[in-house]
Amino acid sequence: MTEGAVARPVRILLADDQPLLRTGFRMVLGAEDDLDVVGEAGDGVEAVELSRRLLPDVVLMDIRMPRLDGVAATRAIVSARLPVRVLVLVLTTFEQDEHVVGALRAGASGFLTKDVPAEDLVAAIRAVAAGGAVMSPRILRRLLDRFAQVLPDPAAAPARALEPLTDREREVLTHMARGLSNAEIARLLSVSETTVKTHVGHVLTKLRLRDRVQAVVLAYETGLVRPGGQVAWVAYRDQRRG
Repeated sequence: MTEGAVARPVRILLADDQPLLRTGFRMVLGAEDDLDVVGEAGDGVEAVELSRRLLPDVVLMDIRMPRLDGVAATRAIVSARLPVRVLVLVLTTFEQDEHVVGALRAGASGFLTKDVPAEDLVAAIRAVAAGGAVMSPRILRRLLDRFAQVLPDPAAAPARALEPLTDREREVLTHMARGLSNAEIARLLSVSETTVKTHVGHVLTKLRLRDRVQAVVLAYETGLVRPGGQVAWVAYRDQRRG
């Protein structure tokens, strides 16, 4: 949680069709004073219904579930007109990461593999609840490897999707895609961190993106940044303070 925020636990809904996994997650999260598991769903339809009724801060969503998969459930939760914004953190296995782009476009705020260490799971939930976005480095590397097969020629004209951006905003997006935090971008460009936050906000608004994870993916999809050399990790450390 960010400094100065109201000291209340982050409310979490667990959505997974395996009761044993839900029990394990509940035990891990229940040991943290600032996290509170408020409900459990065994399928996607139940996850949507409980999200609307319980209004959790974060839904920990399995990607494959009965009746409604995690992508469709994420889309339904994020697009619902609820009194509060319910965020979704998707869980997947290394073999299932072909669904990541679909879940991202559905509005997920982060992606973790199911073998994530307990401390990283806790950190990721806190980061998402604070308005950040997280992605497992393994998933992102695999995702970017796939993008490399279809990315446009870097010598081609800039993608139309980026036309609304100013040159400085495009520069900031490039650094975001390379995994730099706001503070690191500020030092690199010799501007204040507040100025960088303003540019980041403009990038997200102009491109109609929800968070930095979507911005990273778009940067690679459009060829603004390409895999190889410096890899764009969207790391927990870059997201905890927004």
